[in-house]
Amino acid sequence: MRLLAIVLTLAISSNAFADQQPAYGPRLEGFDYPYPVQLYGLVSQRQPLQMAYLDVAARAPSNGRTVVLLHGKNFCAATWETSIAALAGAGYRVIAPDQIGFCKSSKPQHYQFSLEQLAANTRALLDSLGIEKSVVIGHSMGGMLAIRYALMYPQATLQLALVNPIGLEDWRAAGVPWRSVDAWYQQDLKTSFESIQKYQMDVYYAGTWKPEFARWARMQAGMYAGPGRNQVAWDQALAYDMIYSQPVVHELPKIAVPTTLFIGQKDRTAIGRDLASTEIKARLGDYPALGRRAAAAIPDAQLIEFADLGHSPQVQDPERFNAALIKALALH
Repeated sequence: MRLLAIVLTLAISSNAFADQQPAYGPRLEGFDYPYPVQLYGLVSQRQPLQMAYLDVAARAPSNGRTVVLLHGKNFCAATWETSIAALAGAGYRVIAPDQIGFCKSSKPQHYQFSLEQLAANTRALLDSLGIEKSVVIGHSMGGMLAIRYALMYPQATLQLALVNPIGLEDWRAAGVPWRSVDAWYQQDLKTSFESIQKYQMDVYYAGTWKPEFARWARMQAGMYAGPGRNQVAWDQALAYDMIYSQPVVHELPKIAVPTTLFIGQKDRTAIGRDLASTEIKARLGDYPALGRRAAAAIPDAQLIEFADLGHSPQVQDPERFNAALIKALALH
């Protein structure tokens, strides 16, 4: 009966979506963020680019600290909406950028995506804002980026919080076959609201679906329905190649800042799983094990587990996640 209810919910919401298919611009024009969007101009790899970001002041008496929120591959700065409100309400200034190639930031035709480059772009943004040190929080791909940022700029990182980060295993070493950027591109062109919704329900929300989740699926699908579809898909393909080819798991013992991992135990995210053999697939994305291994590898790391949540605990159960986040940040 529960499965039937989920199927009916998906069918109803999918039909409703088809009647009012949103089509957003290549830089997510037409989709409103919960806070004013600002733009940071930079020159990177011989081209002028713009990095969109949110800069939200503390809503309570300021504690003098800044939090930087790094989004995942299928996410944007706006996806942190409830966490931004909770952090600002706890006295933090919050910076939430859209990385180059994502969401409301520039989508270059030619760009060598690397975690180091995205970390350097983020550091340049913070320098432009006069922010010398910050707490860095990363989710999914943003968790990989947060790890790389903390390794590159340990003196600028007060604390590190990793929310279901990908990259806690080396997919290539585990036996996941390589896929060309062109193949990633062709696959990404097939993205639709229905495929996004199914994937998010299975992976992000542990088999559950609520009407409020549809907003984020529409946000992502809208860029593929708009005039920038090909460029969006191309930059996403470049990002997939970056994620697959630049593992961070081998460097976890080098992290030298206080770190907390927040792991939804129902997560099974693994890049390139569809190309792997049945035997290898069964071993990939075991987040209960991955989280515990990572916590053991990172010096003095703390681990917070959410037994019933998936890849996106901050969206699936924001009240519980934000309470745990604020409590953990207050310990350092």
